[in-house]
Amino acid sequence: MDQRSRGPADTPVGGALAAIGTGAYVVDEKGCIIAVNARAAQLLARPAEDLVGRDAHDLLHRDARGQPMPTSRCSMRQAFHAGRTAQAEGEWFARGDGSLLPVNWMITPCDTGGREAATLVVFHCAQQAQEAGRRPELVTYALTEVERLALLAQTTTQLTSTLDANEALRRLVSLLVPRLADWVVVDLITERDEVWRAAVVHAEDDALVHHEELQGPMPPVPEESPMPLSRALRGVSSTLAGPETYQQPPDSGIAVEQRRLFEATGVRSAAIVPIRSAREVLGALTLGRAETAEDFTTADLPLIEDLARRAAVALDNARLYQRQRKVAETMQNHLLPQLPHVPGLEMIARYLPAPDASQVGGDWYDAFCLSDGATVLTIGDVVGHDLDAAAGMAQVRNMLRAYAWAQQEPPSRIVERLDEAITHITDVPMATMIFARVKQADDGHWELSWTNAGHPPPLLISRDGITRYLTDGHGILLGTGTRAPRPDATAALPAGSTLLLYTDGLIEEPGHSLDAGLDRLRQHAAALAHRPLVSFTDQLLRRVRPADNDDDVALLALRAPGKNAGDGHSAPLAVRTDPRALT
Repeated sequence: MDQRSRGPADTPVGGALAAIGTGAYVVDEKGCIIAVNARAAQLLARPAEDLVGRDAHDLLHRDARGQPMPTSRCSMRQAFHAGRTAQAEGEWFARGDGSLLPVNWMITPCDTGGREAATLVVFHCAQQAQEAGRRPELVTYALTEVERLALLAQTTTQLTSTLDANEALRRLVSLLVPRLADWVVVDLITERDEVWRAAVVHAEDDALVHHEELQGPMPPVPEESPMPLSRALRGVSSTLAGPETYQQPPDSGIAVEQRRLFEATGVRSAAIVPIRSAREVLGALTLGRAETAEDFTTADLPLIEDLARRAAVALDNARLYQRQRKVAETMQNHLLPQLPHVPGLEMIARYLPAPDASQVGGDWYDAFCLSDGATVLTIGDVVGHDLDAAAGMAQVRNMLRAYAWAQQEPPSRIVERLDEAITHITDVPMATMIFARVKQADDGHWELSWTNAGHPPPLLISRDGITRYLTDGHGILLGTGTRAPRPDATAALPAGSTLLLYTDGLIEEPGHSLDAGLDRLRQHAAALAHRPLVSFTDQLLRRVRPADNDDDVALLALRAPGKNAGDGHSAPLAVRTDPRALT
């Protein structure tokens, strides 16, 4: 990362600060600087590495004589601890060369994408702010220069920290009204080139009121219309408008809807600008004033255009993310197998995607019948949480099916063949898996044979709630290049017992040991042993999966028939469930 702008690697804060045209830095909940832009480093005559990690108050805040300022007298510190927005003029920061920098500043809470609270500080050299104040064309609708820059900074940090389009619109609206206007209207162009009026919001007292009766589908964008909204939706230009603009005979359906909007809202003055990303026009932003005394002027348009560009970046990112999610979800649904019907056995499978990934990952499960009457159960995890991992998972699963069907060999030998193939003909870096065979013995009992390639052990739960991890048959994971022999293991499946295969997303939790997760799974599985298999599986996922889980989860459960046909523990049924049933 550029040393002039530092921030958490997994958040957009560094890039957001770089887009701010004045000095800006972000502090964590302790008041220590976690990110700073190049302009701040220049104004403070300090390299970024001398700022990041330091307490901002102790390092920078001084009184007019250059003496350290007590925290009890620091208005910024008080606002910081209260978690509120504040601003001040005529204060002083210490520069790296020992001189004092007269500053006007503004602070506001901000979202950096992390768990901890953060605060954005935007500041100006006071002399520069005064010079800017003498140029009326740079001052917009009762906003000082520092307020204008702070608004841009807030817009950037808040909009770039979400990949949800609706949330981005909600944040945009709350930033714009009533600060810049009484009304805000957002029209979006859908991926099918249809126009949808996504938001019509009015500031009433301290609340934002959404007028859903004015929202919804809009007529198509006319190709040659000179009307302001039509031009903005084509990305042609930004325009000022008023009720008189739409009093002439309408040239399109959109003009009719705009006349209805002005009549319903009482907007007297409006600024209409395109929402345009680097790739395409996404829509139009309309700000309207009905109760305020001032009309919009052309001097207001550059600020509104800048805000719309920031909104476009957020909306474009959200659309790309949703597009990727849709592709991934479709791919995952095609990859998930149908579970076989095996008389006497009941099977349930669940797949839950990683909450912050692209709805697809390397976790997988499979079950199918072999020509000798055995049923294969397998579960695995290919490294990664993206389309590459899903593609690798599909390769591994399909090769395993072919080997298992063609080779009448023990599980260990099948997995050895698979491991060798992965190394030579796939791009899969590493993977874990369990390959198991379930077969009914001549005496009517069900038996399990398996081999484990670096995967969490299966859990066997008796009908009475006695649990046992099947730790035998454990070998090294796939893809290491090691050709050591793999072990096999066997176990009986008692009547009415439940066998559970799962991936590590079910038990791993940041800050806790793997043993803690295994104990948690064992405890809840025992408590749920009496439940029907569907309820057992769903409740187990809800209870055991960590709340802050950032991994996908696959789970395959099998229940052996009970001793008696009517004991409630047997169901001659194989069930495949919708993997999104719990999401």
